Amino acid sequence: MTNDLPAEVAALDLRPAAQCRYDAVSLGEVMLRLDPGEGRIRTARSFRAWEGGGEYNVTRGLRRAFGLRGAIVTALADNEIGRLVEDFILTGGLDTEFVNWVPYDGIGRTVRNGLNFTERGFGVRGAVGVSDRGLTAASQLGAEDVDWDKLFGEYGVRWLHTGGIFAALSETAADTVIAAVKKAKEYGTVVSYDLNYRPSLWKAIGGQAKAQEVNKEIAPYIDVMIGNEEDFTASLGFEIEGADIHGGEALETDAFAGMIHRAAEAYPNFKVIATTMRGVKSATVNDWAAIAWSPATGVVESVKRDNLEIMDRVGGGDSFASGLIFGLLDGQTLETAVNYGAAHGALAMTTPGDTTMVTKAEVLKLAGGGSARVDR
Repeated sequence: MTNDLPAEVAALDLRPAAQCRYDAVSLGEVMLRLDPGEGRIRTARSFRAWEGGGEYNVTRGLRRAFGLRGAIVTALADNEIGRLVEDFILTGGLDTEFVNWVPYDGIGRTVRNGLNFTERGFGVRGAVGVSDRGLTAASQLGAEDVDWDKLFGEYGVRWLHTGGIFAALSETAADTVIAAVKKAKEYGTVVSYDLNYRPSLWKAIGGQAKAQEVNKEIAPYIDVMIGNEEDFTASLGFEIEGADIHGGEALETDAFAGMIHRAAEAYPNFKVIATTMRGVKSATVNDWAAIAWSPATGVVESVKRDNLEIMDRVGGGDSFASGLIFGLLDGQTLETAVNYGAAHGALAMTTPGDTTMVTKAEVLKLAGGGSARVDR
């Protein structure tokens, strides 16, 4: 019963699990990530293959780390690369019924699958990502290509997650996000959105002004808004007074909390706002924490982990989101949920690849104050 839940969770009005086939569904592109390991893209002679996508990583984390039921809504070109990505998705445990398979033209003139070359960085050399994702099947996924009534109505979904990376891929993608979030709300599905501002994605289609136009249209349908300081500034136009968002130094919590309150006033539909707090000392050492807000709790903070050692930072924010969402789906307080998220993100950055290799037990142990002592 909602009466037994923390007020911040009760406000989400989650659909009962027994009424839904899926606990969580992501809408977004899934790319093939090619990783040169400790080396550089420009000098690599071999790459390790993974899958990844800003929206996909979240529901995959909910499935693999926390054991929830999940699916992905995306599109892939039907060739060997697409089938490799499908194999990764299946390994991640997500239902592929809502993958839209697009016939391949033989050379990728009209449709293809996305590639993401990512090097992890080390010390003073930062991580580098080079996306090759023009004309991808996912970027051309239209709202009419998905049976939303079957997904949200006949099957039932407790939580939909999508974000600003997918919305930036094309005007079609932005329209598909809007159709998805509207339909999700019609069926009582909670919607989360990670602003995930990437200048490279918006550069050719109108830059920051276009990002704000699109995200301001989406924001009124969002229950749980996720994003760091630059995301809120670039995507929604909220300035953080007295903070240098590009300086790499740890952000002042009070300054960001003030911006959260302004965002909540502008969008009273936001039931939770959350962000990671990263102070970049080097590619392999960051200060790491998270904060969240709800009307019932105000601002709550996770444990701060100074000098966190990192192997691969890519996907850390997505793992934060999945830990946070798990906590809320599990009926925990917002403070507990934000600590789950911060712990999951911290652990996920200790392994290579976009996607989590973490267990629920490890997350709960670290969130509860556990250490890195050997478990025997």
